[in-house]
Amino acid sequence: MEARAAGLPAITLAYERSGAGEPLLLVHGLGLSRRTWDAVVPYLRGRREVIAIDLPGFGLSPDWPAGLKQDLPTTARVLGAAFTALGIERPHVAGHSLGGLVALGLGQAGLARSVTALTPAGFWNEAERRYAFAVLATARRISRTVPDGAAEWLSATAAGHAILAGMLYAHPAECPPGAVTACLCSLRESVGFDATLRAGRTHGLFSGQIPGIPVTIVWGTADRILLPRQAQRATAILPQARLVWLPGCGHVPMNDAPELVANVILQATEPDIADGVTGVEETR
Repeated sequence: MEARAAGLPAITLAYERSGAGEPLLLVHGLGLSRRTWDAVVPYLRGRREVIAIDLPGFGLSPDWPAGLKQDLPTTARVLGAAFTALGIERPHVAGHSLGGLVALGLGQAGLARSVTALTPAGFWNEAERRYAFAVLATARRISRTVPDGAAEWLSATAAGHAILAGMLYAHPAECPPGAVTACLCSLRESVGFDATLRAGRTHGLFSGQIPGIPVTIVWGTADRILLPRQAQRATAILPQARLVWLPGCGHVPMNDAPELVANVILQATEPDIADGVTGVEETR
């Protein structure tokens, strides 16, 4: 589809749409794609119309046009135009890492009816930012040096899982081999990776409030990239937000515990849903 925001060039976005119910937008993290949500979508589409997108420069979406500023307000404008192209208005938004930050920006712009931010980026101190960026840059280098055949062979073994995905998943040996290979492929082919990483060095990526809508911050207790203590900073900035912990989950909980993640999202978008496995909500 083409997103045409006033005053901006047209942006082409790849997406998948399935299910029925209130619209729910899923936004992936840095270096990943809409495929990151594949294990979660089957648990969601019976209750939501699920729209998983590739952000510009990731997955099958072309990169940002040259010279266009890659900041949160611009991204929100582009996605707002995408909602118009899709014929939806103020969807629920769930995002992971970079996508969690984008979800918060959409909520702040008045474009979301609820926000679920899984380990959202931007709530680090400088040392934590440098550490996270070093880990991600290393994962990117590995993805660009491991041949496809070797990646598939390694991902089929427990040792290979630990090498290729130990920082992303809390239980890499239990993650389907195809998911690890797809993750490496996404990292390798993300044409927007480097520019997005540079844009992330900006101080204070998110500030202010999100009035009038439910906001849920979700964090894996075993996240080795965006450390769990950053959750407290997020909820200090957004004191109205619920904080939900995912016990034993790493940075990409959608593969560590897909049903758990789906239930947390469903509860965040419709609070009276209480069936199935739930995360651990912090009482503050």
